Amino acid sequence: MAQIPKPTDEHEETEQTAASPVPTTVLRIRSLLPSLAPAERRVAQRIVDDPERAAASSITQLAKDCATSEATVIRFCRTIDFSGYRELRLALATEAGQVRGARSTTAEPSSDINPDDTLASVVHKIAYTDAKAVEETGAALDVDELRAVIDAMAGARRVDVYGVGASAFVGADLQQKLHRIGLASFSWSDAHVMLTSAALLGGDDVAIGISHSGATLDTVQALTEAGRRGAKTVAITNFPRSAIGFADHVLTTAARETTFRSGATASRLAQLTVVDCLFVGLAQLRYADSRTALETTYEAVRGLRMHDDRRRRRGGAAE
Repeated sequence: MAQIPKPTDEHEETEQTAASPVPTTVLRIRSLLPSLAPAERRVAQRIVDDPERAAASSITQLAKDCATSEATVIRFCRTIDFSGYRELRLALATEAGQVRGARSTTAEPSSDINPDDTLASVVHKIAYTDAKAVEETGAALDVDELRAVIDAMAGARRVDVYGVGASAFVGADLQQKLHRIGLASFSWSDAHVMLTSAALLGGDDVAIGISHSGATLDTVQALTEAGRRGAKTVAITNFPRSAIGFADHVLTTAARETTFRSGATASRLAQLTVVDCLFVGLAQLRYADSRTALETTYEAVRGLRMHDDRRRRRGGAAE
């Protein structure tokens, strides 16, 4: 569990921890891929696959490489909130230079798993992909949106969390965290129970849907029903313009899918990163109450832990 930082003066400025540069423009483009028209998607994929080459290409060359027109490239730029190709190219060039500088000291492995990879290489690639998902999610997370969700949760009567499959485990993690600091929260993964629970929510409640693809029907339907009943809705997804993007607040993860779905673990870790940020931000907002609740719940289960002296006695008896 993440540590709860001690409260600081709201006007106090904090220093950013030095970290390897993260290409946020590429992350944003990657998150929008499924929602783009086919021609724009080809442009986006070319940039995601090789941002350095895209930064070095003229608009004419990029359009030719993607078998499309310059007008499509310009339309794509506006779709991702750039005024034109020059602005996009400058952003890509700046980020590519930062990443290139970081690579001089750290070798970046391919994230895909190949048939001839050694087991040691597989371990290295998976560890790199998982760590990268956490790092990029932190870099891409909208702090203002995160704060809005934390504020909504702090004043909620109850928080319902919806997720199926791997996302259900993340939902359960958030639910138990919220319970530990005294917030009424429920995690649901069955489609029928999700809908019946959502139907009982109201304006004082918050509903959170967790879906990597943003297209999981059960989760989208439950969140839709919760919103229809007046609850504040929150989506945690890798693709903000997916079906679940209708939510009042969208918190975006940044995980990559790779061979054998090693990306599934990365997506879960990215979601857990967002969950931890929500939990710690909420606990910090309610600092005194959260500390008391955490200490109380810790004491409640303390007797269920095997202490060192008991382990030593049992070990001695066995000998």
